[in-house]
Amino acid sequence: MAERIAVYPGTFDPMTLGHFDLIQRSAKLYDKVIVAVAATSSKNGAMFDCETRIGMIAADVVKAGIKNVDVKPLDTLLVDFCRREGAKVVIRGVRVYSDFEYEFQMALTNRRMAPEIETLFMMPSENLSYVTASTVREIASYGGDTAPFVTESVQRHLEKCKR
Repeated sequence: MAERIAVYPGTFDPMTLGHFDLIQRSAKLYDKVIVAVAATSSKNGAMFDCETRIGMIAADVVKAGIKNVDVKPLDTLLVDFCRREGAKVVIRGVRVYSDFEYEFQMALTNRRMAPEIETLFMMPSENLSYVTASTVREIASYGGDTAPFVTESVQRHLEKCKR
């Protein structure tokens, strides 16, 4: 039987506990999950470069003992990345209706380009559903406490930014 591979794409700038919740839960559903980290530019308000985000996510995955998750840069169209990695599923997190509206449009576009790749919508645990990366960036920009919203690795990096 072929290995069941899923891709969880995003900018993860920074990764929140909601993102990490989906990584942990999707790792239980698939033989392999690839967290595909998309590049962002500093003019778009990126807090961390792609390499740093990959390192933070990988550190948290290792610390949690999740052996079937890889973290890689997303350097092409998502459907091309999935084909290259042998993935047949894209994991997308949705918290609120506005997330679903955008993600639904993207899923249909991806289906048109690659009908063999399915999109699975997952909701974070209810206690994390309000957490967004943009909220974390804003809290951090004012020197607020981001620890309740992010993993330990991300928190260490955020604290370095405060100095």
